[in-house]
Amino acid sequence: MTFSPELEARFAKLLASYPPGRQRSAVVPMLLYGQDEVGAVTQELVEEVARRCGVTPLQVDEVIGYYSMLHRKPLGKYHVQVCTNIACQARGGEELMDHAARTLKLGNKEVSTDGLISLEEVECMGACSWAPAIQINYDFHHFVTPERFDQLIAALRDGTYRKAS
Repeated sequence: MTFSPELEARFAKLLASYPPGRQRSAVVPMLLYGQDEVGAVTQELVEEVARRCGVTPLQVDEVIGYYSMLHRKPLGKYHVQVCTNIACQARGGEELMDHAARTLKLGNKEVSTDGLISLEEVECMGACSWAPAIQINYDFHHFVTPERFDQLIAALRDGTYRKAS
């Protein structure tokens, strides 16, 4: 499998950071970085990560089955995750997810027809003190109201979205 020179360098640095015989520890980050570049965790990516980390493709598949942030189907350019776990739920997370689904006209784990946005309901983001929380790609947003959600989505659609600071 061919990756960009930047990803090849990142993989090499990552593998070199583990002691000999421990390269299997790089499976999760390699899958995440590969998913970002390829768009999804493909069978070809699974086999390549397995080869580089010295594990079997089955072992890589087991990792993929465990971690919800690894996806076998392509996501939208902007992957919107809404937390509905107990703290977010108590502060309106389920209502926010319902609002997101209505606003985006998407169900859980669906992608817009233009490929711009995907939506996913997730369990815990570890942001309980700032509930309700959403994540857009790797960027967290806290204390999200339906109005703030609408602003974020409008910014995604018109190209003015900027990461939270």
